[in-house]
Amino acid sequence: MPETPYFVKLKNPDHQRGLIHIEGPDSRDFLQGLITNDITKLTKAAPLYACLLNAQGKFLHDFFLIEGEGVILIDCEGGARAQDLYRRLSMYRLRADVQISVEEDIDVYAIFGAKLGLPDPRHPDMGNRSFEKPNLDERPFDIWDHKRIILTIPDGSRDLIPEKSTMDEASMDQLNAIDYKKGCYIGQELTARMHYRGLGKRKLETIKLDTIPDGAALRSSCGDIGMALVKNS
Repeated sequence: MPETPYFVKLKNPDHQRGLIHIEGPDSRDFLQGLITNDITKLTKAAPLYACLLNAQGKFLHDFFLIEGEGVILIDCEGGARAQDLYRRLSMYRLRADVQISVEEDIDVYAIFGAKLGLPDPRHPDMGNRSFEKPNLDERPFDIWDHKRIILTIPDGSRDLIPEKSTMDEASMDQLNAIDYKKGCYIGQELTARMHYRGLGKRKLETIKLDTIPDGAALRSSCGDIGMALVKNS
């Protein structure tokens, strides 16, 4: 019997989600030179998941890009994290004809069992995402969090440490966050080198909290499971 459709309001520990608006004729070219994914894949029906890295290929931010009417929306972590992403994007703007603005606290909903919103590009089991509150039953955030951890999907800076974590340790290519065939972006060379040469020594894995492996670094958790950075066997 099909499960009754429902939604979950998304959050991180301190804030709701954030939203950055990118407008102007150079918007796509501007983002293409910065993010890990290929902006040409972005359509109104297909959001894009991507990251911003530093020059050493280390994680700074992850986010979803949504194509609107004359604007590209970036659904990102909220609060101070949204402000940090806004600051970094503004710093890279230089002579590009783009306008950037930020809302640091907005409502984003994950929808399951109903054809509403847009598909989560990381995994089909993560449902759809929407900025509009659906007329469905609401369930606790832990429902969404448990699904995510089972699928070993990192939740931004809850699981990835800014300036330290790599794309390889989070298997971000398997979550459709990286395009190894696109042109250059910040951190591209080191990210590709780790991928093709297999240089990574640790991976984020889903674990039972009562069986944390020796030397593992626990990140986010929900109920009896969590995500931990574990040495490759």
